[in-house]
Amino acid sequence: MKIATTSGELRAHNRVRLLRAVHDCGAARTRSQLTRDLGLARGTASVLVAGLADDELLHEEPASEHARGRPTQVPGPHPHGPLALAADVREDAWELAACELGGRVTVLEVRPHDGTPEGALAPLGEAVAAHRRRLGHRVVGVGMALPGPVRHGGLVAITHLGWRSVNVPALLGLHPHAAHRGGSEPPDLPIVGNDTAFAALAEARRGRLRGVRVGLHLHVDFDLGGVLVVDGHPLGGAGETGAEFGHMPLGGGDRPCDCGAIGCWGMDVGANALLRHAGLAYGGGRGREQAEQVLATNEEAVATVARALGRGVAALVNAHDPEVVTLSGLGAELWERAGEALLAAGEPYLMTIRRDRPPRIEGSALGWRGALLGAMESVFDAFLTTEGLELWRKNHPDQARDTPDQQNVMHSTFEGENPI
Repeated sequence: MKIATTSGELRAHNRVRLLRAVHDCGAARTRSQLTRDLGLARGTASVLVAGLADDELLHEEPASEHARGRPTQVPGPHPHGPLALAADVREDAWELAACELGGRVTVLEVRPHDGTPEGALAPLGEAVAAHRRRLGHRVVGVGMALPGPVRHGGLVAITHLGWRSVNVPALLGLHPHAAHRGGSEPPDLPIVGNDTAFAALAEARRGRLRGVRVGLHLHVDFDLGGVLVVDGHPLGGAGETGAEFGHMPLGGGDRPCDCGAIGCWGMDVGANALLRHAGLAYGGGRGREQAEQVLATNEEAVATVARALGRGVAALVNAHDPEVVTLSGLGAELWERAGEALLAAGEPYLMTIRRDRPPRIEGSALGWRGALLGAMESVFDAFLTTEGLELWRKNHPDQARDTPDQQNVMHSTFEGENPI
């Protein structure tokens, strides 16, 4: 990281620090709290907030509760401030949202798709383009979560759907912008990532892995993905195609997997496994509603899948010694409905030293929204830099003054330890 050596560089650095602090706390801390947390002088903080307000990056509101004296102000997102477009592409549908600084989510569109690359990504690309036109320079980037390993450049493989090295940006109809050649526009190309890795990132920023040094996150949908999180960062591997614990032979089976391996753990955990144990058709990213019905009514199928999940968790705990194991997607529901079966199945597989002090296992604090929020975080990570803020200032005079259409969106906020 470059060290600030001039007053201008220090001011730019502190602008980023302040915006990052507002974003990370969910726009829930007062100016005085942020000033203290960042070690800023009061006058410096006032000048920074005023400048960020002039640039339409921050807007202050009075705190809902405050002591006697001058009303306490809470910095939050400006009504015309930056937006991250975030998409969660699942095997059978996608969700597109606009996310403000601080993490407030406005769902723009939810659409089913036919499971093919063209059927899933082309309509999503059209939706992204339409919302970018409407929201103008407020959009500072696009993040997309997909249920498969993603290589550099946005090539994704979703084996159980038959996707092999699918070029996501190309099918979205997005092409490199002038910014990639040194221009002054924000990049058109999305930040494409694995859904489990993004869900883990969100859990580390806004969920139950916040402040945890070593955590294990498992995301369960039709099958299962998992990733180790160290100091708040999901470990992506040498080729950035990690988060594939579901393709380890942890379930004890020997059936061939579409990925090319045999006995993959993800074949025994998830919606496909629930459907199979209930004697129903499965595969191809279809059957979500039927799987939810099985989860709600078939205790035997649920317990069987929970036991497979517990055995694999035990093996990973032996290997990685996490402080906390978090479960998102169907994993949280399996934990809620069959947590005792999961623990009982895993205990015999734990080393004695692990059994004496096992890690906490917790359902995600973010529900199904983790992958979407992780996609949002990837965009703001790129934006909340001195370069990102300078680009915003250059585009500021022509900035569009539009906001998401209040008649056609749903607002999502989450309450708990870490408000969004």
